[in-house]
Amino acid sequence: MPANGNRPLKLQFGLINHEGRYLTAEAFGFKVNASAVSLKKKQIWTLEHDSQDSQVIYLRSHLGRYLASDKDGKVTCEADGHNSDCRFLIVAQSDGRWALQSEQHLRFFGGSRDYLSCFAQFITDGELWAVHLALHPQANLLSVARKRYAHLSSEDGEIAVDMNIPWGVAALLTLVYLDGKYCLKTCDGRFLGNDGKLLTQSGRSTAYTLELKCGKLAFKDCEGKYLSPMGPTGTLRSGRCSKPGKDELFDLEESHPQVVLMAANGRYVSIRQGVSLAANQEDETDMETFQMEIDKESRKCTFRTSQGNYWALVAHGGIQSTATEVLANTMFAVEWLGHKVALKANNGKYICTKKNGQLLAVSDSVGEDELLTLKLINRPMLILRGENGFICHHKTSNTLDASRSVYDIFTLQFSNGAYHIKGVTGHFWYVNSAGLVCADGEAPEDFAIELLEHGRLAIRGKNGKYLRGDQGGTLKGDGLSLSGSALWEY
Repeated sequence: MPANGNRPLKLQFGLINHEGRYLTAEAFGFKVNASAVSLKKKQIWTLEHDSQDSQVIYLRSHLGRYLASDKDGKVTCEADGHNSDCRFLIVAQSDGRWALQSEQHLRFFGGSRDYLSCFAQFITDGELWAVHLALHPQANLLSVARKRYAHLSSEDGEIAVDMNIPWGVAALLTLVYLDGKYCLKTCDGRFLGNDGKLLTQSGRSTAYTLELKCGKLAFKDCEGKYLSPMGPTGTLRSGRCSKPGKDELFDLEESHPQVVLMAANGRYVSIRQGVSLAANQEDETDMETFQMEIDKESRKCTFRTSQGNYWALVAHGGIQSTATEVLANTMFAVEWLGHKVALKANNGKYICTKKNGQLLAVSDSVGEDELLTLKLINRPMLILRGENGFICHHKTSNTLDASRSVYDIFTLQFSNGAYHIKGVTGHFWYVNSAGLVCADGEAPEDFAIELLEHGRLAIRGKNGKYLRGDQGGTLKGDGLSLSGSALWEY
């Protein structure tokens, strides 16, 4: 496992047939069809590999049931386990589309609308499926061969693959889906061309077809060659290979939030002075940046340093960056208090900043010295996905949709504990008197961001209410309590 301790993201995607319609698992009667025109919950499939034979895959629907085909080519999606009728092989085509072949019966899966079957003996256009990734499009990219992460190297004008831990905003890459192909976008908004150069506009040379091999990803360019890391710094560009080997394979990993913390004394919390944490620095460097990893069950949080160690509670309430694994004393509860946070260690005490800047978990309650300003640094480009889809500008009004299959990229700007959110047009988000979130503000409005769950955040308006997607798919700023509709993958 790489030093980041992350597992590769489970591959989730939509499958688009020759008519541009998505394979859909209906909730009623476990039926499948290819009628939907966009990628939402019912169109998302998870790829699972067979434990014995890595060529064999299973396709799991959003209901947790598996796609299956019997000897007569009848397709169903109600099996709740891996049985022999659920075993498929991917036959990848040169244009990146897949044919899905039943391993048991050797027939190919295809069709349109309600007429899907797995009975074709040969592959025609009707048996080909384009793959649309359904993961959150922002991630870290790990080279399988080099065991190093990709990052923007702005001085060299390239993406280099030589990072041990994906640190800082430079390691964040955005996968942009355009007409069945993908572009790789850096944190400064440029696109990777197949010659390794970064371009301000996307085009033929920045579009890649995604291929899967043994559960890993390969990026095939417009000339049929594959991206791989080259030379000592691992410059990412197309090589000479027209078949993907180990050098051309990558994992996508979840990008954890990375933060800097400012104490009441106006200084940043740092490890620059040694293992004991102290708020005594005026600059933001890697030494002042910490990765927040939120436990799925307890929702408590660990803070990881750029060296890969965790904050740990030690004797007499001291906080040191000495832990190499997650234990009870490395878990902290984060309390979100408007534009500030307080951190409670597992001795039940709050962390406070002493006069010399030292951090100690010794306080029973929260006062001025226990408050910290937390700033999220690795999401300057914000893409938000809720339980029903992405947030996107409404086509004809100044409001925002919260259930779209396409996303807009918003700009997140930090301002003294609060955040301003800017739309594609350069205007700001605000909550109007009717409780609607609008995106045409001339002046910025303060929002509070709370990193509450593993991979999901909540946003509060200046009225203290949560932003949520309503039943009609509109973004509103009137949520009184924290529900699923107010949590956003980021």
